[in-house]
Amino acid sequence: MESMELAQKDLFGGVFRNKRVLVTGHTGFKGSWLSMWLDALGAKVIGYALPPASDYGNFVLCGLKDKLTDLRGDVCDRKRLAEIFDVFQPEIVFHLAAQPIVRKSYRVPAETFETNVMGCVNLLENVRKTGSVRSCVIVTSDKCYENREQIWGYRESDAMGGYDPYSASKGCAELVASAYRRSFSMPVATARAGNVIGGGDWSEDRLLPDCIRSLRKGEPVGVRNPDAVRPWQFVLEPLYGYLLLAAGLLSDPQKTAEAWNFGPCGGSLASVGEVADAVIGLWGDGSWEDLSDPDSDHEASFLNLDCTKANALLGWFPQLSLKESLGMTMEWYRGFERPDVSALCLGQIRDYTARVEESRGKQSGEKGDRAG
Repeated sequence: MESMELAQKDLFGGVFRNKRVLVTGHTGFKGSWLSMWLDALGAKVIGYALPPASDYGNFVLCGLKDKLTDLRGDVCDRKRLAEIFDVFQPEIVFHLAAQPIVRKSYRVPAETFETNVMGCVNLLENVRKTGSVRSCVIVTSDKCYENREQIWGYRESDAMGGYDPYSASKGCAELVASAYRRSFSMPVATARAGNVIGGGDWSEDRLLPDCIRSLRKGEPVGVRNPDAVRPWQFVLEPLYGYLLLAAGLLSDPQKTAEAWNFGPCGGSLASVGEVADAVIGLWGDGSWEDLSDPDSDHEASFLNLDCTKANALLGWFPQLSLKESLGMTMEWYRGFERPDVSALCLGQIRDYTARVEESRGKQSGEKGDRAG
């Protein structure tokens, strides 16, 4: 019922309905949410990824294995990836498969670069050779920028960089995508988002999962770098941007095949310590302890994105405050042990869709008032 309702309230004009859509990394946090949304929009989703890292993520709890074409493989496996493109002939591609953890990248730098850079190369080689592909969105990170700890947001034209292997690998992936796009006139866009939160994320070294694991055990939450400021956003915010990008590439690739930022509203910038306090407040009890180590591996202290381009050219605007984003996230973590997690997730997608529709209506009304 939820899926039918979402298909009827389609924010994207029905462009994904019956399209063959390949999602790499579909067993992961963002990939599972994106696959669920695409399925609800009527897309024929083909997922390609490693096995899910947790039995408590959305891929497993929502039964996505039975709702889409679920394929196992590594993006570094060129032969396997080529077979997937050859057999399924996707029309739209979302590339989310990655090694996504900064601190892990210090432990396995070669693996991080191989997955995040050469995995992207392998994906784009297949996009280049597969005539059916009309739209490809490569998901990178806000950490792709050369971070100067500046107070204003980074724009898409700012330099790529990266202090740690993870950040550098994402900067490299941006350069790879740009080279393929310009050299071969490919319908490829890249998307850079902030610190994404939401239900179903159990990754290591991420604040919300760390909080939930400790709070469920009745232990203090260990917090690194409590003064570090991040742009926090609910998972559906950047996914809405990714879907808009894919739709735009189908209709006007010359205007859309570029790099795009999808960050939260200014009020969603908050320190790690402030977010830990808010999570504990929503949980109802608990505490956190400062585990800062001056000798630990470097992590950025301040990150922010300027999303003017997406606002003006895609009509994409963040919808949720930090308080709302945390509330929706904690709703999932309080309810993930119930049998209808899929209904919970689809309900959040439905509510977010209604929020966007309302926002669009207000913007149209304001434009009409100005024109009048």
